Amino acid sequence: MRQLFILLTLIAALGASAGALLAADGAPGESRAERRARLEQWCKDNPEKCREAKAKLGQWREQCKAEPEKCRAEMQAGAQQWCKDNPEKCRELKAKAEQRREECRADPEKCRAEREALRERSNK
Repeated sequence: MRQLFILLTLIAALGASAGALLAADGAPGESRAERRARLEQWCKDNPEKCREAKAKLGQWREQCKAEPEKCRAEMQAGAQQWCKDNPEKCRELKAKAEQRREECRADPEKCRAEREALRERSNK
């Protein structure tokens, strides 16, 4: 449950960048759609826990809107701790993030469209 809450929180906070984090924790080669389907299935299987996680996520979003600098600092500290605890996965995640940055430099319009689509989905 705690891992799910952390993942949901990171998805909301980091948007498209969170996909890389989920890939590090998910099955190798698992796509964003597969991760989303797995999460939706978990919510179907655990509706009460899912509602609780979504409620906590909503509270967290509101707190981050009110205090964005504090929220950013907490996320950075959490990411640093995660990297200390998972150095191999951290290196993989950083490599994927760098690859994504290179792709976005090569085709910024595609990345803008993907970010906008992700924002629209998360606002539903």
